[in-house]
Amino acid sequence: MNDTSAIPVRKIIHVDMDAFYASVEQRDHPELRGKPLAVGGSSARGVVAAASYEARAFGVHSAMPSVTAKRKCPDLIFVPPRFDVYRAVSQQIREIFAEYTPLIEPLSLDEAYLDVTQNLKGMDIATEIALEIRAKIKQVTGLNASAGISYNKFLAKMASDLNKPNGQAVITPKNGPAFVEALPVNKFHGVGPATAERMRSYGIETGLDLKSKSLAFLQEHFGKSGPYFYGIARGIDERQVRPNRIRKSIGAEDTFVEDIDDLELATAELLPLAEKVWRYCETGGISGKTVTVKIKYADFTQATRSRTSPLPVANVSDVLEAASALLATVYPFRRPVRLLGITLSSLTNEEADEAEPQSQLNLDI
Repeated sequence: MNDTSAIPVRKIIHVDMDAFYASVEQRDHPELRGKPLAVGGSSARGVVAAASYEARAFGVHSAMPSVTAKRKCPDLIFVPPRFDVYRAVSQQIREIFAEYTPLIEPLSLDEAYLDVTQNLKGMDIATEIALEIRAKIKQVTGLNASAGISYNKFLAKMASDLNKPNGQAVITPKNGPAFVEALPVNKFHGVGPATAERMRSYGIETGLDLKSKSLAFLQEHFGKSGPYFYGIARGIDERQVRPNRIRKSIGAEDTFVEDIDDLELATAELLPLAEKVWRYCETGGISGKTVTVKIKYADFTQATRSRTSPLPVANVSDVLEAASALLATVYPFRRPVRLLGITLSSLTNEEADEAEPQSQLNLDI
């Protein structure tokens, strides 16, 4: 992993639909167009699943508690999600992708990587392929998509955000390393708030700071993610576009600003994790039978507790109830808790036979 010349130049496109759920609702309900819109529940315990660009202007974003969103935008309109419709539109989009390449790696209903190095249209220029795909998506679905084009997955993902909404950008092999050097680490795909905070504690604010750290340092402080961070700091990402990924779990976790030593406070922190996990279940039309809680203590030791039920969990309350019961089994905590996580596994697709292994699907978060 010394330089980009060691890696065959590939042509990767990352396609990302613009405010997908909200845009579908505005497409199907003309009276909602141009208005601040949130897809999700408006109750005190509701969470925003998606926000229109009009709502984003007020600071509303996905995964935000609905009460907070309403406070930021008093005129916010809430609509319940229609995941069956979103899945149908997503399938239309996948069919368009398949006209260009079989190498499609969906990340969710509204985004995917495409490897168009060798493509079914025989087109040489990836930016032209991206333009065609976006135009076809608009023609078929009436929705806008943005795209990023680059020589690897990481930079294609970063590029797709540069000219949103309804735009595209390219990051070339020549420009990739310099682009990463100037990028704040909290903007890196794959670096969440907790990891960014840890990086800052080591003086890592930008890609250039990250590049200055040795592989040994990054492995010591960031474990198995160390080699990935070492590579992307140099504009290198050797991951292939993988169609037909077989995944087995959905998970969400959070590292707290201050360690928690109280069961009631810790249990309260499980709610947003359960909601995040269940939102992905609804998006993918899946559920699972095994709930696992991960507890990481202040001294970085950790424990996990799992429970498997005969039938898949039916709603977010089931996930939360199981996780809360599992957390209670390790109380009193042997140390204050710095991180909690919930994972749902033994996944089943609602449209498949639950007994068949191939019905398993994973949406890592």
